[in-house]
Order: sequence, then C-alpha cells, then structure tokens
Amino acid sequence: MRNMFNLFRPDRSSRSPNGGWFRSATGPRLTPGQIRAQRFRSVPGGLDPEEVYAYLHRVAAELACVRRDLVTVVEENVRVKRALRSWRTRCTPEGWR
Repeated sequence: MRNMFNLFRPDRSSRSPNGGWFRSATGPRLTPGQIRAQRFRSVPGGLDPEEVYAYLHRVAAELACVRRDLVTVVEENVRVKRALRSWRTRCTPEGWR
C-alpha cells in the first residue's frame, strides 16, 4: 500500500539538489512579503507551524530593516559624493580658473 502513495509524489530526481529553496545571487531578490507568505507542507510530527511562521515574520522584519538601512546608506553616499565634487570644484586649483 505504501508504494501506491509514491505514485502521487513528484519525481525528486528532476529537482535541484537543494530542492529549489536556494536562488543564486543573479536571481530575483527575496522580499519580506514573500517570506511572510511562504507556506510549508504539513507532516506528522513536523515542526510547529506557529513557531515557523513567527520565525518567518521575524526574518521578514529583519530583511525590511536591512533594506531600509541600505536605502539610507546609498542616499547618504550620493549626498557625500556630490558634496565632495562641489568642494573639489571650489577648493582645488583646477576649480579656481
């Protein structure tokens, strides 16, 4: 009877070794919404769904903070570069001409 249930399982030999969970750096970025929306199979004796989803929400919140910080840093970097160019124009001999 067990072998009969295997007929309905997807063929795992065609899947990637990591089961498709890992995406390369060139693939689309994972978003906080995707992390929150992730669902898992129910398995007897498996993980506690409440703990899994609580962790996913924690990871999504961390990812959102990191992305927000990255935007801030990129904006500050642009501001500093502009200020440096302006200073060079005003304060270097080439800028005095």
